[in-house]
Amino acid sequence: MTQANIHPTAIVEDGAQLGQGVTIGAFAYVGPKVTLADGCHIHERATVMGQTELGADVEVYPGAVIGCAPQILGFKDDGTSRVTIGARTILRENVTVHGGSPAHGGLTSVGEDCLLMVNSHIAHDCHVGNKCVFANGVQVGGHIVIGDQVWMGGLAAIHQFCRIGRHSFVGGGAIVVADVIPYGSVIGNHAHLAGLNIVGMKRRGFSRKSIHDLRAAYRMLFAKEGTFSERVTDAEETYGDCPELVEVIEFIRSGKSRSLCLPE
Repeated sequence: MTQANIHPTAIVEDGAQLGQGVTIGAFAYVGPKVTLADGCHIHERATVMGQTELGADVEVYPGAVIGCAPQILGFKDDGTSRVTIGARTILRENVTVHGGSPAHGGLTSVGEDCLLMVNSHIAHDCHVGNKCVFANGVQVGGHIVIGDQVWMGGLAAIHQFCRIGRHSFVGGGAIVVADVIPYGSVIGNHAHLAGLNIVGMKRRGFSRKSIHDLRAAYRMLFAKEGTFSERVTDAEETYGDCPELVEVIEFIRSGKSRSLCLPE
């Protein structure tokens, strides 16, 4: 690997740690508490600041600001506010990712192999899984937990403290104010559960049996008969050997902060 390639107009503050093969473009800024792993590419006029760590081969496009202080009234940085971005994640033009709040551990994290498209925003104390794709203008409020391989359409907005389960899909322009089950597909304003993310499951190689069983269990969970608690128990008893359903049920039972996104 080669040494870092830094454009003469870029500002890299003393204290910044740069790995092998890092590229920093014209008029970019890298703060004194930033760590850039091997192969990171900071494009021209991008900003990486705060206590921020980028994994190997992360790419930050022009106008993006990563590691800025959280948008919290009266925020005082005690040194715990920080951001981590996993390897090979791409942050396109004007993406913003803010540091966490000290009162909640201080960490905002984005996983590996994610793509955050133009103008996406990740607020303080969010935790985004691996291989997530957020289209242009997705807005993620504070304290949100997003599982692996979640895809969001353009201009979707997620209310603070929501949970978005693994392999789920959020339609473009959706306003999500409740938790989204793993493998779920939600649309609308306010968003409602429109079914399962079958397209995503097929693309990711889930077996026909898993998809069949989860579909059947979904119909049982969101039927009209009985209480929701009774339907959860019935689905668990009938399809308890389906690991995807077990994940959905565990997600439902662990929810405390927000209600559940339901079908219309």
